Amino acid sequence: METKYIFVTGGVVSSLGKGITASSLGLLLKKHGLNVFMQKFDPYLNIDPGTMSPYQHGEVFVTEDGAETDLDLGHYERFIDVNLTKESSVTSGKIYKHVLDCERKGNYLGATIQVIPHITNEIKRRILLAEKTSNADVIITEIGGTVGDIESQPFIEAIRQFRIDKGFQNVVFIHNTLVPFLRSSEELKTKPTQHSVKELQSFGIQPDIIVLRSEKKVNESHKEKISMFCNISKDAVFESLDQKIIYEIITSLHEQGLDKYILKRLNITDEKYTKEICLDDYKDLIKRIKNLKESVKIGIVGKYVELHDAYISIIESLKHAGYKLDSKVDIYWINSSNLNDTNINDVINDVNGIVIPGGFGSRGTEGKELAIKYCRENNIPLLGICFGLQLAIIEYAKDVLKIKDPNSTEIDERCENPVIDYLPEQYKGINLGGTMRLGAYECKLNKDSKVYQLYNNQELIKERHRHRFEFNNKYLDIFKKDPNFLISGVNPQTNLLEIFELKNNDYFVCCQFHPEFKSRPLRPHPLFVGLIKASLNKKYEQEC
Repeated sequence: METKYIFVTGGVVSSLGKGITASSLGLLLKKHGLNVFMQKFDPYLNIDPGTMSPYQHGEVFVTEDGAETDLDLGHYERFIDVNLTKESSVTSGKIYKHVLDCERKGNYLGATIQVIPHITNEIKRRILLAEKTSNADVIITEIGGTVGDIESQPFIEAIRQFRIDKGFQNVVFIHNTLVPFLRSSEELKTKPTQHSVKELQSFGIQPDIIVLRSEKKVNESHKEKISMFCNISKDAVFESLDQKIIYEIITSLHEQGLDKYILKRLNITDEKYTKEICLDDYKDLIKRIKNLKESVKIGIVGKYVELHDAYISIIESLKHAGYKLDSKVDIYWINSSNLNDTNINDVINDVNGIVIPGGFGSRGTEGKELAIKYCRENNIPLLGICFGLQLAIIEYAKDVLKIKDPNSTEIDERCENPVIDYLPEQYKGINLGGTMRLGAYECKLNKDSKVYQLYNNQELIKERHRHRFEFNNKYLDIFKKDPNFLISGVNPQTNLLEIFELKNNDYFVCCQFHPEFKSRPLRPHPLFVGLIKASLNKKYEQEC
């Protein structure tokens, strides 16, 4: 079978849920037995979001091979349960940099470099590269932004050409639009969709499918109007209603027949792909979410808490673990910059468990250390992630081991005892992205640890990293001598500390990696499951 390509564009406004539509479709096609790979085209000129402020762009999602990408790739991975790669994230910055580097090397033999054909050809090359490296049957590509944005036009032109290159039967265009509801007149309005499609047509693209985002059900007369004025069959108009449970979008699109329509449109006729699929796993998940018996309050102590997207994978991972344990997870946002000795007791006592997430820089670190100390001394379940582990090491060195002036050189370059440091010699055998450890690395677990049990007695695991500073192994013997401090996992190539836990606490686990990147709705990450289970026990204890 020839590789098939699906391009998802959006119109009217941003944040319509193109990524969720694309991910839901990807899951449905995977259920049909197809090998699915997903891409995101982002029109910004940054090379990647790795250096962008979380306030600007939300979290940076890291792939197995160490690419720093848009948070939409997290949605893709959680839905289709496929480990994506650097080929999944394509920005204008990457495209233009590659073309200009080629020009400087003389690869274009003195030609005048233009958007067409050089930029559009490079965009098309990235699609083919994703096909080659993934060996997928279907490549689903989301075009960031909205139709009409100046910065998106090279991508729109490239996919227009791509259909000519690959043939009509191998390429589908899906357009996601808004159907607003005017409360004053109690009406749904299709005109924004009509204008959005007209804009897309002006660039030479006729959508094959339109997905309507709406807070109210779109009736048949509205679909007929859209069909008439957008030059599309009514059977190709689908709706994506606002849903309290995001996974209901999957079942809704399937019930409307989107996946079958796509298979027919792409001329996929083999019975092994067209047979009826089973969505009982997601139907059971939806039913479970609607009938959760318990609730638990988890505090996230961070410095970007005003923008929840900065911690979106952590939020989803907490929910996944809650679903497994039949519990609704209520997130309690705690700004680490506002924590102090006066209010710490009142703030932390209001939750059943704590997450100290990753981060960079010195701002807000004192509040995080206070929260870590309070959890340690009061047996509040805690999961420290990346920078959270580093601050927990500093707090333990200071308050328990009584090491003089322990710190990270990221926070204080002149500290007397850098228990956290950037030490290139410790990285022997590890490939770095710039100066950072990025992507998946092995961790060998201690069989005497809680963590080993949580990972279902796996001795060797792989987890994703995004950090520059590490535990300084010069202090390893001092920590090992403490009977309460247990090294739960190390990198087998370098002996770098990856996880530690405190034996005297019910759940005090800190990891140098980012477990949130590997959690899935039907397969929650074990460290989050451990946190929620311990937090539920703490809740019962507090209530008694």
